[in-house]
Amino acid sequence: MGLIQTKIILGNPRNKDLKPMEVKALADTGALHLCIPEHVAMQLELEELYKREVTTADGKKHLCPYAGPIEVKFENRGCFTGALVFGEEVILGAIPMEDMDIIVSPAKQSVIVNPESPNIATSVVKSI
Repeated sequence: MGLIQTKIILGNPRNKDLKPMEVKALADTGALHLCIPEHVAMQLELEELYKREVTTADGKKHLCPYAGPIEVKFENRGCFTGALVFGEEVILGAIPMEDMDIIVSPAKQSVIVNPESPNIATSVVKSI
């Protein structure tokens, strides 16, 4: 499976006067968080909440800002999360994908709404 990119909409729920941004995002199920470049954080006027140490695929550790809140929308789904301000492209990690109940479809080479719950996102609250 190659690299899967999709379009998502990012917004600042604290500032409704700012227009949300449609961006191309790399869907990475090996990444946990939403990662955004600094220019996206600046355009959305996101507040830095914390510093986080992150480990990249090459094993290197980096200290980067964790900003938010940020609203993420994909088709008929949405969630609120924080974002690591890091890198040159938007990375859609596993946590926001799980939160919105969207999946990476290897057969379609795209991100899709979970076909088992096409109208309303589902989530597991308690495991037995």
